[in-house]
Amino acid sequence: MSDRFFTQTRCDRCHKELKDGRTMSMFNTDCICMECMVKETKDKDYKKAVEADNAEIRKGNFNYEGIRGGKRNG
Repeated sequence: MSDRFFTQTRCDRCHKELKDGRTMSMFNTDCICMECMVKETKDKDYKKAVEADNAEIRKGNFNYEGIRGGKRNG
């Protein structure tokens, strides 16, 4: 996670302002708004993405790019 995550002003997915909060996607390295995060939790692979992320953290990998990898931007 780079400094950009904390300073960018718009969601990588919907481009809405991030003034109401931000989080890192469970699927890739997108910085997303809370609305997009709620949508993401409804994805059929969300549980798989969370489990993969947790497994990587247990291994000490705090820079995991997710099961869909990298930044998607849209």
